[in-house]
Amino acid sequence: MKRQKRDMYARAFKRGYLAGVSGKSKDSCPLEQAEVRQEWLNGWREGRTDQWEGMTGVSGIHRLANVTTA
Repeated sequence: MKRQKRDMYARAFKRGYLAGVSGKSKDSCPLEQAEVRQEWLNGWREGRTDQWEGMTGVSGIHRLANVTTA
């Protein structure tokens, strides 16, 4: 559990991905640090791409499993 909490970059990417898949704006990024914010935006971009390709709901379950285990 502690290891997961220490890896800020993976957590930021995952949260950005989930925000992107759910259709939230990239302006909703809550992070201030430049490197961590960039990881959130990378996840957000990937999440938006998956949403546009229709990988939401049941068709996106396999993709979500890869993101949440990281």
